[in-house]
Amino acid sequence: MATIFGKSWKREELLQHVGDIRQLADVRLSELSDGPGRGVRIAEFKTGSGFSFTVLIDRGMDIHDAAYNGMPLAFQSSAGIRHPAYFESADTGWLRNFHGGWLNTCGLTNVGVPGTDELGEYGLHGRASNLPANLIGYGGEWLGDDYEIWLEGSIRESSFFGFDLQLSRRLTVRLGESRLKIVDHVENLGDRECPFMLLYHCNFGFPVVDEAAQLILDQKSVQPRDEVAKAGLKTHMIMESPQPGYAEQVFFHELNADKNGFATAAIVNKSLNVAGFLSFRQQELSNFIQWKQMGSREYVLGLEPANFLVLGRQAERHRGSLRRLKPGETQEMVLYLGVEVGTEAVDELSRKIQSNESIIAR
Repeated sequence: MATIFGKSWKREELLQHVGDIRQLADVRLSELSDGPGRGVRIAEFKTGSGFSFTVLIDRGMDIHDAAYNGMPLAFQSSAGIRHPAYFESADTGWLRNFHGGWLNTCGLTNVGVPGTDELGEYGLHGRASNLPANLIGYGGEWLGDDYEIWLEGSIRESSFFGFDLQLSRRLTVRLGESRLKIVDHVENLGDRECPFMLLYHCNFGFPVVDEAAQLILDQKSVQPRDEVAKAGLKTHMIMESPQPGYAEQVFFHELNADKNGFATAAIVNKSLNVAGFLSFRQQELSNFIQWKQMGSREYVLGLEPANFLVLGRQAERHRGSLRRLKPGETQEMVLYLGVEVGTEAVDELSRKIQSNESIIAR
């Protein structure tokens, strides 16, 4: 049953109060009409709980803004939403189209730093977040006494004489809930083995991220990426106020999974009694990267489950860890993004994470 406005409702009981269920929960398509984002199709979700978010259909089916009762959850960069036509794939050109966002998909054939290998040149974080999607469908449906709204589409990274990977994504959220579920399938549509690298760049921003916020994990170990991160290792779980000239710190975590195989991370702000979280199936996403960027105007905490680190394709090949998909092979990934609000809910989320209890009931 859906729980909204402090009460649990059965389907027929709830429908007596509205002429259309979309009064409470809906997904609505529109298109940006001005500036560098002109022509980008978007899907706006509302769930009836106060939770809302926007999917960029023409930017990899990624999530831009997200909010709870008007409180922003996601970081948005100065670049804003830009049409994929402006994408510069070489070297670090990816940064010019980096809108931030609650979810920015990196891959599909490179994650991390740009470089060159026997397959040719590859840019920072790949092409996935700048690929327009083929929209498969969207809508809402009753599942017993639960009402679920959904959006589904696919992006394809392909080139003649090159590789051919397709990512199919389905996003679902239920009436009264404040979390969404993402199920991705990546398939090799080509006739030869293909490198497969994938990272979910989940970017939390102010006011959830401020000097009162702390990262909550159940981890086995943590390693700094470089000397800059090493200097901040003792305080890597604690957020600071914005600092001009801040040099990004990146940490590689090994997390514990719960009994259902999911690992969870949360950014908890006790002064606001709010926590943003993500939970991901660890079998396919065995690495977890923390991107701590406490810079002035570039103030963001990135929580990033991945099937690799962020060292680039050549480095993964040298490590002997480069993942490949055979022709016709498909890999499924499952990820949840959400928010908890209120002292009891935030404390319970923190307790469950630190006790390695599951937060996913379905």
